[in-house]
Amino acid sequence: MKQGQFEQLYQPLWHVLELEIIELEKNDGRLKGSELASFASRYRRLCHFHALAKDRHYSSHLVDKLGDLVVRGHQQLYRRKQPFMQQLISFIVAGFPHLVREQQRYIWWATAFMYVPGLLIYLAILWQPDLVYTITAPEQVSSFEAMYDPQNRTLGSARESDTNVQMFGFYISNNISVAFRTFASGILFGVGSIFFLVYNGLLMGAVAGHLTNAEFTQTFFTFVIGHGSFELTAICIAGAAGLKLGYALLAPGNLSRKESLKRAGHIAIQLVYGVIIMLVIAAFIEAFWSSNNILMPWQKYLVGGFLWALVLGYLVFSGRGLRGERGKQ
Repeated sequence: MKQGQFEQLYQPLWHVLELEIIELEKNDGRLKGSELASFASRYRRLCHFHALAKDRHYSSHLVDKLGDLVVRGHQQLYRRKQPFMQQLISFIVAGFPHLVREQQRYIWWATAFMYVPGLLIYLAILWQPDLVYTITAPEQVSSFEAMYDPQNRTLGSARESDTNVQMFGFYISNNISVAFRTFASGILFGVGSIFFLVYNGLLMGAVAGHLTNAEFTQTFFTFVIGHGSFELTAICIAGAAGLKLGYALLAPGNLSRKESLKRAGHIAIQLVYGVIIMLVIAAFIEAFWSSNNILMPWQKYLVGGFLWALVLGYLVFSGRGLRGERGKQ
């Protein structure tokens, strides 16, 4: 079935549900027992329409619109039944990874914008070491050398435990600041998010390349491998949320730019909620595990590899029981 026929046949059905959702959101209404069954029935059909639109590769505008309605309908259907902690756990266990997969097109683009420049500058600096100074100032280079020099480390057991707590707070503040800039700058038609993704990738690659040349690889890579799985993935997702905002402005389709941005923002902000949770976990690992210099390198690499597998497995497999994905299985 062509998209035009699909919309002509089924749009009246999801339009009724959309109006009902808008009314519930506007008046903060509560679904009564008699209304719940009919709303749930229409919502299940909406999930089916969304799965069909994705499976048949209809336009991204239609898929995103139906996806937005699925998320908003889910909130109206279940928010009254669950206490806050249960909603939070449900979001972490299923809702967030499901949403990441829904927006994987933006995730892949964000990942490419960060990792490809990072890999290229890393290889370039291995070949031409002085290129590091085109990315970072000499003072910053010296600071990184001092931080990861095996002879001058002040990490791990050399610090007092209360300093670990202070660094935990610092890492949370710093990482969330980076992620928020990467996300919020997407309002500049996506250009801002691309800039911060590329910049962070270049900085990461430049530091890794320079420290590899300085033969500080063991201290550097054993430090970053643990928390990097959560931190770097979270920054990519934040960038993807920003790219979604930018695309909504560049290609609003039949909607006004304001309405298109509103709908994209509703999904993007949920991605950011998940990003914040990931960055808190990353900060905890960085402060209390990554900085520990008592453990053997192979132990850190083993745990780091496990954490990368955990993050990727979580985003790929967790939450696949949601209705929106059942139609694909």
